[in-house]
Amino acid sequence: MRIVSDEPYFGMKETFLIGRFEAGRSEFWTHGREWSGAPGSVVLFAPGDVHRDLKRDGPVTYQLIGFSTPRIDSLGVQSCLAADDPRGLPFQRLHDAVAAGADRFALECALTEAIGAMAAIEETRFEPTRPVRRALGLMRERWADALTLDELAEYAGLDKYHLCRAFRAQVGMPPHAYLTQLRILHAKALLAAGARPKDIAPQVGLYDQSQLNRHFRRIVGMTPGQYSAKNRQSPATAGR
Repeated sequence: MRIVSDEPYFGMKETFLIGRFEAGRSEFWTHGREWSGAPGSVVLFAPGDVHRDLKRDGPVTYQLIGFSTPRIDSLGVQSCLAADDPRGLPFQRLHDAVAAGADRFALECALTEAIGAMAAIEETRFEPTRPVRRALGLMRERWADALTLDELAEYAGLDKYHLCRAFRAQVGMPPHAYLTQLRILHAKALLAAGARPKDIAPQVGLYDQSQLNRHFRRIVGMTPGQYSAKNRQSPATAGR
C-alpha cells in the first residue's frame, strides 16, 4: 500500500509490517520509545504493536508492505532504521522491487532476504513487564468476553490503578482501547469471511450495532457495511 496522509495516526498493527518513509518527516511512539522518521527510513512492526504519531512536518507518504506467515511468528524485531543504515538494505531492496512492479519470483526473493534480515537484527525488543504481559495475554484470549478491569488486574497481579498506568506507558494505549482494537480486528475478519454486519456485534463482545459502527468507523475509517461491500467487490483488498 502507498499512503499519503497529513492526519496523525494512532492504532494497532494487524500484521507484520515493513514501512518506508517516501516523503515528509514524523516523530512517533512505538516499541516503548520515541523515534524520528524521514525519507528512506524503514520501520519494522509485529502484529499487536501500537504506533502513535507525536508530530509531523507536513504530509507524510509511506509505502507499507504487510505480510503474515507462521514461519516468523517468533521474531521479536522492533526497529526504526535510518536511510543510511546498512542493516536496512534488504528492506530497501524489497520496497524498490514493489515500487518497480517486479514479478512474483523477484518479490519472493526480496521478501525472503528481508525476513532473513529481520532475524539478524540484534536490537533488543522492548518487552512489557510481567503484569502487562499477563493482561495482554488475557485480553487476546478473551477478547469477546465482558472483561472487567478488576478481573484483568487480579489476573495480572497488580492493582488496577498501577496496571492502567503501566499498560498505557508500555503498550501505548489504555487497556479498554487495546481491547476495542482487538474486537474490531476480529470484526474485520468476520466481515471478510462473509458475515453480515448486523450479526457480528455480539460475536466480538460489543453491545449493539451502534457501538460496533462507532468504533469500526473510528478505527477503520468506514462503516462495517461499507467494509463488507468493499471486500465483496475486491477480495484482494481485504485486511487493508
